[in-house]
Amino acid sequence: MSDLLLVPEKRFEKQIKATKEKDGVELSILNLGPTHPATHGIFQNILLMDGEKIIDGEGTVGYIHRAFEKIAENRPFYQINVLTDRLNYCSSPINNTGWWMTVEKMLGIEIPKRVQYMRVIIMELARIADHIICSSVMGVDTGALTGFLYVMQYREKIYEIYEEICGARLTTNMGRIGGFEREWSEAAWRKIDEFLAEFPAVWTEFENMLSRNRIFMDRTIGAGAIDAELAMSYGFTGPNLRAAGVDYDIRVASPYCSYEDFEFDIPVGQNGDCYDRFCVRNAEVWESMKIIRQALEKMPAEGGYHADVPEYYLPPKEEVYNNMEALIYHFKIVMGEIPVPNTEVYHSVEGGNGELGFYLITNGSRVPYRLHFRRPCFIYYQAFNEIVKGRSLSDAIITLSSMNVIAGELDC
Repeated sequence: MSDLLLVPEKRFEKQIKATKEKDGVELSILNLGPTHPATHGIFQNILLMDGEKIIDGEGTVGYIHRAFEKIAENRPFYQINVLTDRLNYCSSPINNTGWWMTVEKMLGIEIPKRVQYMRVIIMELARIADHIICSSVMGVDTGALTGFLYVMQYREKIYEIYEEICGARLTTNMGRIGGFEREWSEAAWRKIDEFLAEFPAVWTEFENMLSRNRIFMDRTIGAGAIDAELAMSYGFTGPNLRAAGVDYDIRVASPYCSYEDFEFDIPVGQNGDCYDRFCVRNAEVWESMKIIRQALEKMPAEGGYHADVPEYYLPPKEEVYNNMEALIYHFKIVMGEIPVPNTEVYHSVEGGNGELGFYLITNGSRVPYRLHFRRPCFIYYQAFNEIVKGRSLSDAIITLSSMNVIAGELDC
């Protein structure tokens, strides 16, 4: 039987025996996960160890398999949004908005500039929330809990903004085909202004606590390094690719939601190690705040909160209860009586962890014929065991943390 067909434990047993016979070295197998707290999710790494040094490893997924793609192929387009925010749940609104833009691309819907700017604001807030989690948890995995507790309260402030906009905090189900479900309240705009006023000083303190901390630097510099060529061969995108020195960002390479209207830099690293990934994400937080401020300054006064597409945009409930035309549109949308084109589209957005894409094939029915989610974390996890070979077990923990592998993106 081929070694590739054996379970990792059996394959490693042959390697253990061969190494012992040749060199007299006793290797061991370490099962890291699927429920180990340092794995940051329900996935497994079976590691072949020489003491604390990793000789080989194999990752396995499937412990939270939810069949999202097949579920989506049996749901109307507007009901798929609740699946997308359960992929990378640390930045749900980006997933939601990416899906709506895919549907709008399929239908040829033009979105008002005001709605695009509102989407930019909510997506950049989600990016900040995502990076808050990743960077602060890196501190926890190197023994520094204080920074995590300090900045987590500002992730809560972002969640309060979500709550004002849509009523949800983690899995947001944000927006609709064509825009948002309702106009943002005065409280939402005020909370955004308050966050932008308070958070910069907090983030500066957080960076000062870790970025030049000797213990943190010793644990992260050189650990989990990947060069640009290998990163691109695996299909890396987002902060993990930019940390390796490649300035690829979907918001610049293929602008959407009027990102071309905003001025911002693309932070890049040099070594592609844990420290560079930490620094790139921290710098991106500053760029996200810069983008949000520009969006607020340039926000058009006119345009409403959704496109004028009554055949696809669910009407407000009060209109459905009191207006026959709204009731008819509601019925036709829910029952799938409005045709969609036979087409094939791909749309991607710059998610918190990289290129989040939706490959959609339609056949004119009320549900997708085929739908595939391009999840960046699924791609990163393929490279993990190659990156940590030859490193210590403690390096593997911080490497996985710095790559920000979210288990919700692994099993779809």
